[in-house]
Amino acid sequence: MRMVDIIQKKRNGEELTEAEIRFLISEYTEGRIPDYQVSAWAMAVYFKGMNAKEIAVLTDAIVKSGDQIDLSPIHGIKVDKHSTGGVGDTTTLVLGPLVATAGVPVAKMSGRGLGHTGGTIDKLESIPGFHVELTREEFINTVNRCKLSVVGQSGNLTPADKKLYALRDVTATVDTIPLIASSVMSKKIAAGADAIVLDVKYGSGAFMKTPEEAERLARTMVSIGEEVGRKTIAIISSMEQPLGFAVGNALEVKEAIDTLQGKGPEDLTELSLVLGAHMVHLGGKASSYEEARSKLEEIIRTGQALDVFKQFITAQGASPEAIDRPDEHLPKASRIEPIRASASGYVEQIAAEQIGVAAMKVGAGRETKESAIDMAVGIVIHKKIGDRVEAGDVIAQIHCNNEENLEEAAAMVQNAYQIRQNKPVQPKLIEKVIVTSKP
Repeated sequence: MRMVDIIQKKRNGEELTEAEIRFLISEYTEGRIPDYQVSAWAMAVYFKGMNAKEIAVLTDAIVKSGDQIDLSPIHGIKVDKHSTGGVGDTTTLVLGPLVATAGVPVAKMSGRGLGHTGGTIDKLESIPGFHVELTREEFINTVNRCKLSVVGQSGNLTPADKKLYALRDVTATVDTIPLIASSVMSKKIAAGADAIVLDVKYGSGAFMKTPEEAERLARTMVSIGEEVGRKTIAIISSMEQPLGFAVGNALEVKEAIDTLQGKGPEDLTELSLVLGAHMVHLGGKASSYEEARSKLEEIIRTGQALDVFKQFITAQGASPEAIDRPDEHLPKASRIEPIRASASGYVEQIAAEQIGVAAMKVGAGRETKESAIDMAVGIVIHKKIGDRVEAGDVIAQIHCNNEENLEEAAAMVQNAYQIRQNKPVQPKLIEKVIVTSKP
């Protein structure tokens, strides 16, 4: 079998066989196919696409390129959640304790962030003492005891995906649905989940810019789940403005704590309830979505999830006082710079991606893999779409520890806001729930 024939076949829009796809992935993982040939194949996929069967085989081949985690010693149905990313995407920090309190085990492997803010792992590491490196036995025991553990990804989990993503990133082939879907789902399947809930974002702060693009990606990922026997549900949600108020690592941990106490932002609370209710339903702890949601609303009303949050972080090395008194124990920036409205009117638009980039500029995220994250810094939004503002009102605050890039970040936040005289229609938070690959 020759790689040049596989490239030519896909360039001509033909369906690749299972043997061809498995050959490509295994040989590339082992270093026997050069980057330039896989780059050509990825570009052919970008223009010609892949059908559902090809994508399912590709995903399975990526899964089998490395380790697969056996979560069978963990009691119950393990439900994982994945977000396609956004700005201020704090949901995992809320969902973990919330769903675990409802009795569904959350055994999560997460990565570090490269972009606006850290990934879930980085955010949790802003809690002093929290560590993400557990042995397999410690991980399983923590989930069985607390119903929740979040650790770093195994070094040999889906190595083919790591190689492919690095290549796609420098060859302008990241944004193609077959390759996005296989990348996301391979990691979830290899990590051992029994069922998967996907939060597929669209909008100015998301990878997919329209609801239609997000729905195509969602149905593709649900199709992969159907093919490999994992119950998969996708929620299509808006990222036309930052989710919640906080964009930054310790800032998002504090916002998650507020949300679990019933004091969080309305949009973050609502999305967490929607995602969490589907997780609880799939996890067999409620007979319907409605029952699951009612259960989670009661958990938030009573604050029960905070106890699980404390047990979880204590099991992984942190002090529970970080949850009880976050203002005293979480990192805080030395300077808070207000951003003021330039005119009176209503907030019509917030360019979410600009807010995210501004947060990265002051140190909340990584521009490169080698960049160090400042856990204390970031941006807190004070006004969102539809809010009335007067000229001079504080619309956001930048939390920073030095003045490097502060002026640039402040200009980005200022320019991200569009203020108009007429009150706009509020953007819809949840666009659609996808339970099947069929339109």
